[in-house]
Amino acid sequence: MELCWHGRGGQGVVTANEILAETAIREGKYVKAFPEFGPERMGAPIRAFTRISSEPIRVHSQVYAPDVVIVLDPSLVGKVRITAGIKNDSVILANYPGTAKELQTALQTEAKCFAVDATRISTEEIGRPMANTSMLGALVKVSPMVSFGSLEDQMTSKFTGKLPDKIIVKNLSALKRAFTEVK
Repeated sequence: MELCWHGRGGQGVVTANEILAETAIREGKYVKAFPEFGPERMGAPIRAFTRISSEPIRVHSQVYAPDVVIVLDPSLVGKVRITAGIKNDSVILANYPGTAKELQTALQTEAKCFAVDATRISTEEIGRPMANTSMLGALVKVSPMVSFGSLEDQMTSKFTGKLPDKIIVKNLSALKRAFTEVK
C-alpha cells in the first residue's frame, strides 16, 4: 500500500504520517514513511509518503503511483497536482467541505473520492483547525490498512506526556468523528 500526503507546512502532515507508520509497525507490518520538503516556510505546500506492507519494503524512493492520496488542506485542490500518478483503482481522501462528487469534479478525475470536513471537525472537537488527526480517522475508514483500535492506542501513546490528557481525549474524539462522517 503506497500513500501520498498533501498539505501545508505546520498542518501536521508529518505527524499524521508518523502516527500511521508507527501504528502499522505495532501491527507487525513493514513501513517506509518520510516527508518531502526543503527550506519552505510554514504554510508552503509539502508532501509526505508512506509505504505499508506485510513483506519487507525494498523501494527507497518517493511514491510515484499512490494507492491512496490524502489531502489535508482543501485550498490545495486545483492548485497542486494531487492526481499525479494515480491508478484506476486509487482512492483520494480530502479534507473538503463539499461532497465526494464535488471533489471528484474539482479534481477532474474518475478516481474514487472521499470527502470529510476535517477542519470543521477539528475546530469543533479540539478547538483548532488542525485536521491531521481527523484525517487519520477518515483514512482508516476508507482504506483500513491498520485497525482503528491500534490507531487510537498509538495516538494516545504518542501524545501522552507531550499534550495534556484533555487534549488527547479531544483528538481521539476528532478521530472518531471523522471515521464516522467521511463519505
